Order: sequence, then C-alpha cells, then structure tokens
Amino acid sequence: MERSELWQKLYLSGMDEGAPALARQNGLGLELTDFCVAANLEDPDRRRAAAGRQEGIGRFWLHAPFAELFPCAIDPLAREVARRRYAQTVETAKALGIRRVVLHGGFVPLVYFPEWYVEQSVLFWRSFLPLVPPEMTLALENVMEPDPTLLAAIAAGVDDPRLRLCLDVGHANSCVGKVPPLEWIGPMAPWLCHVHLHNNEGGWDLHAPLGEGSVPMEPLLDKL
Repeated sequence: MERSELWQKLYLSGMDEGAPALARQNGLGLELTDFCVAANLEDPDRRRAAAGRQEGIGRFWLHAPFAELFPCAIDPLAREVARRRYAQTVETAKALGIRRVVLHGGFVPLVYFPEWYVEQSVLFWRSFLPLVPPEMTLALENVMEPDPTLLAAIAAGVDDPRLRLCLDVGHANSCVGKVPPLEWIGPMAPWLCHVHLHNNEGGWDLHAPLGEGSVPMEPLLDKL
C-alpha cells in the first residue's frame, strides 16, 4: 500500500491535546472526543471549540458519549436517556459536518445476559436509525464484550448500511476479553469500518503505545 493511501486511513485521537496540530502537520484525520462527556453536547462553547479544532483538517470521526448510556437497558427510562444522547450526537455531528460516529454498545458483563444484549440492541438500533441521515455511519465499538460475536450479531440483526462496527484492539486485549485480538477481526470483518489501535499487557485498558504491550501488532495490522 502506498504511503499516501495509508495516510488516508489514519486518524489521531483527540484524547491527546496535541492531536489536531499533528493531524494538520501530517495530513491525517482526527477523531473528535470533545463530546465523550454527554453534557458537552448541550454546551455551545464546546461545539465552537470543537469546530476550531477541525480547522485545516479534512477527515473526521466523532466519538459519542458513553458513560451511563445503555441502549439495552432493562429500564425503559434508562434506554430513553441513551436514545436522547445519541440523537443529540447525530445532530452535533451534522452541525460539524462529520459523517462518521463511534458509539459504545453498553454491554456490562454479569448485568446483561448476552442474548438480551443482542436482542434488545437490535431493537434499539432499528428504531433509532431513522434519525440518522443515509450518508452517515455509526460504528459500534467493543468495550466490555468478551468476544466479537455479540457485536457481529447486532450488526447482522440490524442489517442497515448505516450501522457498522469499530474494533478497539486494546479493549479486546484487556481483562474482559476472552478471545485474542487477532481472532476478533474475522467475525467483525463484514461490518468493520474503523479500528482503535493501542496496546496493554492483557489486564487494564492502558491505551499504551503500539509497541508497549502483549498485542502482536504487526500480524494484527497485516490481517487488517
């Protein structure tokens, strides 16, 4: 793959304050993390600041809020909170001219049975997607899922081109993961459109550099 072609696929995470400047200098994309805290969606100053960080950069993902948001929640009121925050996220992305959004699925081990998580998530996303423009992509990211089959089953059940998947390699390699990161790629591949690359030693989610951890990064990148 030519360097220029590869560069078109790379985005820096806005978790690092220096990411926008590095993205501008190197012609990279940026994943905005300004709205990972849900209350920021209602703050006009935050939106203006995010727009400022976009200047001089041509490609974006927006990371949706995730704390206390559970699309598969047993309580209908809790599910409605997730719906409202995700609807606000879609509107914020539209206002910023961003067409790609990363969201967490909300799975919590020992709280939600896997079967419930898949079934109820399919229902949630089918009902939510009419709010999403046809040119926008939502990518569900693995966080506490033990293996890739849950997200793959959700994407297959929803069966809509607006709902895709994001593989977070570090999450797959953390203490909640039961399947090696290399084995996540195949089941997710039909819907995979975004990857979060970071490393750890198989315990805590450290977001360490690619070469610092137990993920065999070169074989993983080759397989991707």
